[in-house]
Amino acid sequence: MRNDPAIAAVTEIPPGRYPDFDELGLHMRVLDEFLGQWQVRPSEIDGVLAAPTGVLTAGGADISVHEKVADELGVNPRYAQSMYAGGATYALMVARAAAAIAAGEADAVLCISAGKFPKVGASSGEKIARFASHPEFEFPYGVYIPVLYAMAATRYLAETGSTHDDLAAVSVSQREWALRHPDAFMRSKGAITIADVAASRMVASPFHLLDCSVPLEGGAAVLVTGGGTARRIAGRPAYYLGHGEAHFQAAVSQRARFDTGGAEVSSARAYQAAGITPSEIDVAQLYDSFSSNPLMYLEECGLVGRGKAGEHYRSGAASPGGSLPVNTYGGLMSFGHTGDASGMSMIVEGALQVMGRAGERQVPRSATALVHTHGGMLSEHATLLLGDRAEG
Repeated sequence: MRNDPAIAAVTEIPPGRYPDFDELGLHMRVLDEFLGQWQVRPSEIDGVLAAPTGVLTAGGADISVHEKVADELGVNPRYAQSMYAGGATYALMVARAAAAIAAGEADAVLCISAGKFPKVGASSGEKIARFASHPEFEFPYGVYIPVLYAMAATRYLAETGSTHDDLAAVSVSQREWALRHPDAFMRSKGAITIADVAASRMVASPFHLLDCSVPLEGGAAVLVTGGGTARRIAGRPAYYLGHGEAHFQAAVSQRARFDTGGAEVSSARAYQAAGITPSEIDVAQLYDSFSSNPLMYLEECGLVGRGKAGEHYRSGAASPGGSLPVNTYGGLMSFGHTGDASGMSMIVEGALQVMGRAGERQVPRSATALVHTHGGMLSEHATLLLGDRAEG
């Protein structure tokens, strides 16, 4: 691509509880942290991509977030938009920003988001269920988010012969990584075992509590620029190598298959765009709202064979010191799941690994990172490939 698009800078505020901030206020906190951390002047930013706020929380969606971020920066961007595809939004943002930079439509595009998880109660619980399910064939039967994911997980386990111990091994591995991340929400809870996961309360079979992500609040910013600017800011940026995306029916009941398949499609397109193969991936960051997701995505992205993901985790290959580390920041299950902004976390970590800035959890020789995110009920998929040198 022209101009060698790259991630030049990333900032993420610690996941947690921010009762004094609404979602827009969290955006401004992220922006303050970003400008304080990096040598970037607001006037250098001529593109802004954001996601609507309030999609799942009370008050309805605000689709003008990009305008408010630009106002806070004091800039009139050449390239700006609010866009939404659930957790897949942010990999798509990076891809759109890279395309704009390659086309000369912008020089530096700030991708930003912040999210809050709605409290699960009588009113918000119904709103979330309606948002996630088909109004005729799912919602009337009491479907809610963990159940829909549990259906996909059950199908995966049945087809591959994988077990709950394989699911639990994901939780254990990601907690190991969280113990190396100073901002991971579950770091203070210490290490866990497969037995601990199995002993935690059942949520929706096959998921126990420790198979589930931790609902929190937070946000992040990612700056995509041309290669020259990125090298000035970061020294060793994370270059955009390529991406792929896939978009399925919103409702699970309307699809031909009930697990995902989306990562299979999007990753194949990403590999083709980047001109690389799965064997060249050094580290993977895979969206993990539940423990089944990384297992499915490891296989669908061609990183292990069908039915081999559980073995990958049980052998320690995904953990610190392993041959193909996965979710090196602790994942949404131990780092924290920051609402709709959660898809930012794996991009931030993928970029930090490639940039050599991951601190205690840095993977040696992490020259190429695969990031896979999804949105909705496994309906939106985006695979992003990042590398320590420009394509070609």
